[in-house]
Amino acid sequence: MSTKNNPGNDEQPSSAAPAAASAAGSKVEPRRTRKIGTVVSAKMQKTVVVEVSRTIKHQRYGRFLKRSVKFLADDRVIGCKPGDVVEIEETRPLSAKKRWRVKSVVTRGRRDVEVTP
Repeated sequence: MSTKNNPGNDEQPSSAAPAAASAAGSKVEPRRTRKIGTVVSAKMQKTVVVEVSRTIKHQRYGRFLKRSVKFLADDRVIGCKPGDVVEIEETRPLSAKKRWRVKSVVTRGRRDVEVTP
């Protein structure tokens, strides 16, 4: 008698067991891109403009060039101000141009200090 046709056989194939265990396990968070940049503007409500800079090497001349991109990021909780270095995380579309959310403040920018006489 063969073990393949035996209905009393409780063993499952080894490849199916780990797949079933991982599917029934905890929820897996999607990988989201994170970038670090400087807050350029905070004039909008709940939104900041973050500039992310990077350097690239020119293909022909070998000179290093600075390239920057501005992202609109959602900032409802943290309250960033211009000059802050922040970490932003990719998220679902929140508005027509806003697809990023401020995750944390890396360093605070310089603040104007009031001088009292």
